[in-house]
Amino acid sequence: MTAPAYASQFQIKRLPQDDDELWWTVFALWGYRIPRHAVCPGHVAPFTAFAEAYFAREPASIWKASRGLGGKSRTLAVLGLTEVALLGIEVTVLGGSGGQSKNVHDATKEAWGWHAAPRGLLTRPPTTFDTVLNNGGHMRTLTASQTSVRGPHPPRLRMDEIDEMDQGILDAALGQPMEQMNQQGLVIPTQTVMSSTHQYPDKTMSEMIRRAKVQGFPVHEWCYRETSNPIDGWLSQKGIDRARSVVSEHMWKTEYDLQEPSFGSRAIDSDAVERCFDKVLGEFTGDRMVIAEPLTTRHYITAVDWAKSQDQTIIGTFDITERPWRCVAWRKVNTLPWPMLVRIAVEQWKAYGGKFVHDATGVGAVAHDIIRDTVTSGELSKVTGVIMGGGRERDAFYTEYVGAIENDDIRYPRITYAYDEHRYVTPEALYTSKDHTPDSVVMGALAWSQRKKGFKIVGPGGGSRAQSPWSV
Repeated sequence: MTAPAYASQFQIKRLPQDDDELWWTVFALWGYRIPRHAVCPGHVAPFTAFAEAYFAREPASIWKASRGLGGKSRTLAVLGLTEVALLGIEVTVLGGSGGQSKNVHDATKEAWGWHAAPRGLLTRPPTTFDTVLNNGGHMRTLTASQTSVRGPHPPRLRMDEIDEMDQGILDAALGQPMEQMNQQGLVIPTQTVMSSTHQYPDKTMSEMIRRAKVQGFPVHEWCYRETSNPIDGWLSQKGIDRARSVVSEHMWKTEYDLQEPSFGSRAIDSDAVERCFDKVLGEFTGDRMVIAEPLTTRHYITAVDWAKSQDQTIIGTFDITERPWRCVAWRKVNTLPWPMLVRIAVEQWKAYGGKFVHDATGVGAVAHDIIRDTVTSGELSKVTGVIMGGGRERDAFYTEYVGAIENDDIRYPRITYAYDEHRYVTPEALYTSKDHTPDSVVMGALAWSQRKKGFKIVGPGGGSRAQSPWSV
């Protein structure tokens, strides 16, 4: 990266002394306008939290902000970048995963593209894990591991998405910050920011908010209403509407409106479930229903969640020619020998044609073996065996299906068994291992997950999460 002439002349004559000077300095250096106006009761303006951290007015603070629309990761990135450029110190960036750490660091790389960015401070172009400046500043991106977080001792620690972080790793990282004297002889005090959306009722973010109340350090909250405020906000109504159209009501309330996550809540908006299970299409209380015979002019996908021990095998076929998708055939089968279960599912699939997707995790690999041995190679090319993953892949898998229901992209007849499972499914059943995920919900999510994907055969019992179409 070649620095322009003006950048090579860059030097700090006087550090910002108050919030106003800091705001204008950040804007001048990086072109980033941080909103200074709070909107919601109990919320703060993002810049209030930013300035408190930069000036180290508190030794630690928590930022609880909306996912994406709150701009917390970019604000955290610009905070660290401002500290290394102005204070000439070490700053550590730690995310809930290596990818999240990298996202913060990537935001700093974008900031260097601003026309007035002090590129003359760079000793070399920023890398994935390091930004090194000639004033002694060093931004270091760490992976979320015990070994990584126990190494450096910077004065400033910036953590993002801590609700995805193991509590033990966070606790180890809290031992990092130590005062540092910079090249100008200033002793820079320590300060730690823990930033995240609050997704889980019993994980790291909940624990750190509890500690904040006991130990007395601040919890700053802001949402998309602060970043879209009409005075100095940067978020447009179009951006808000676009985000809301693709997430579930539960996710919106928790991760965007910042409502407290609750074990007792329902994962899918009740009104959306009522609309999704449409009585106009028919009402069924038994184990099998068909509302439309196959037509060569229509396109179909059949999805199967196989029975495991006491569970039910659920087979659903959807007409996907247009939206909303319509479930045209559905069947619930009690535990039977694998060859019989596979035969029933394959017969329904072949009757309608199109694509076939099933859960190939664990014992589901047995079903995949049988399918592979009983269909032609041409038919096998239309089969996807999904290896169930965890973490964000699992979250995205179910979130997209819930979003489809709430956006009226998928319809069922009023099938009592499936209707009740969708109506009462909890967030814990979808996003944690505490509750069993209902069979009919898994089946529907399997079908919806394939709407934009090509098909890849996953070998029975094999394949990794990276190979699996589960990775959304």
